[in-house]
Amino acid sequence: MDFHDRVILVTGASRGIGAAIARAFAAEGGRVAVNYLSNAEAAEAVAAECRELGGDGWPVRADVGDAGAVAAMFEGVEAEFGRIDAVVNNAFLAYAFDPAARTPFWDLDWGDYERQFQGSLRGCFNVCRAAIPAFERRASGSIVNIATDLVERPSIPYHEYTTAKAALVGFSRSLAVELGPRGIRVNCVAPGLVYPTEGSRDTSEATMDRIAADTPLRRIAAPGDVAGPVLFLASDWSRFMTGQTLYVDGGLVMR
Repeated sequence: MDFHDRVILVTGASRGIGAAIARAFAAEGGRVAVNYLSNAEAAEAVAAECRELGGDGWPVRADVGDAGAVAAMFEGVEAEFGRIDAVVNNAFLAYAFDPAARTPFWDLDWGDYERQFQGSLRGCFNVCRAAIPAFERRASGSIVNIATDLVERPSIPYHEYTTAKAALVGFSRSLAVELGPRGIRVNCVAPGLVYPTEGSRDTSEATMDRIAADTPLRRIAAPGDVAGPVLFLASDWSRFMTGQTLYVDGGLVMR
């Protein structure tokens, strides 16, 4: 895939899946805005890797939960690169994928759900709202939202996290219908457990072994495994796809 002269904003890109996605775009010639919240050093390191890979990288700080900060971020990206062709909504509220430490439903309160809705949906909402004017000026654009395969196969009941991500899938489908006539596509990538990331740091070896044993490809995803499907959905190779969810979990979900 050729992303030369294409500008891609990746949120939450200073580490983990987001960093792998940023590097993958850069390796294909993309010019990547590396969004981060607090770790400027890590974001600059990812941006430097993007430049070393033959693309371009520019760290940009913004809390995606703050609409004003997101609007300023888009202004900065357009000033730096002159355009925006795609956004990847990867940033989310920190969550530990540890079955032993998860909170069962009867110990959750509605505030736990609200925090996950804020983390999964509010940032995505703000970024999508800010992206639309930039995309409309070019009559094209691609939005890729990172969901989870737990929406389709809740093998471990992370209740509040999965519910918020299910809402993200619904949001993405509705947005795809709204924006399609304007030349803007909206799709989701839904990974299974990905290791190593901050979220899977405390996932036990026994849990990973069990998930790997249930997975047709017999392993856990690495961050780089998620990047390819994201690039596909952001590229012209998927130009007639919108409102879709690609499950990237080694075959745990088959549809």
